[in-house]
Amino acid sequence: MTRRAWALLQTDKIWSYPIRNPKSDSYALGIVLRSGLELPAEHMPLIFPMTHDAEKLAKYWLRAAEAVMEKLLAGEDVLFLVEGDASTYSTFGHLARTVTVLDDSITIETIAGVPSFNAAAARVQMPLADVDDTIAIIPAGYGLDVISNMLDEFDTLILLKVKPLLDDIMEYLEESVRLAEEAETVVAAESGVERGSTEA
Repeated sequence: MTRRAWALLQTDKIWSYPIRNPKSDSYALGIVLRSGLELPAEHMPLIFPMTHDAEKLAKYWLRAAEAVMEKLLAGEDVLFLVEGDASTYSTFGHLARTVTVLDDSITIETIAGVPSFNAAAARVQMPLADVDDTIAIIPAGYGLDVISNMLDEFDTLILLKVKPLLDDIMEYLEESVRLAEEAETVVAAESGVERGSTEA
């Protein structure tokens, strides 16, 4: 969490946060609560269902925007909690666009966050790119064929929204590493140089 976000969350602004359905928890809210902040008396869970049905999604985006607009038109400020960064595969984009359609005089401020891939790279002390390396960022839902092709095209491939395909992706990557190690062994054997040897 950034210092700017931390400061805003300690004001009297209304918290709103995404949930998948009325019975589900909010991952974004959980992050904030684990930081030590308490849920304010006035808060608004907003439903953003996990579906690819465009018509259904549009209805829920409109309902969420209308709920936020009611508070805004009453003179209150509303914070919308997100995971990572609001500009990267976030439900915030849908909400902000819909609010703007309803009333383009509304002022929307986007607070920069820390994307999960930047946080992960920092945690393991591994740069995502050096010098002129290339990077691609995609949702894992594009499938293994696309992932395989992009691994050949980019130096670093960042996969987001991996949960539905996590087991398949891990199995694919483990198999790819195994095949690469076998190929390296074959090349070394054919050249007559043992792996790890310093001989020319």
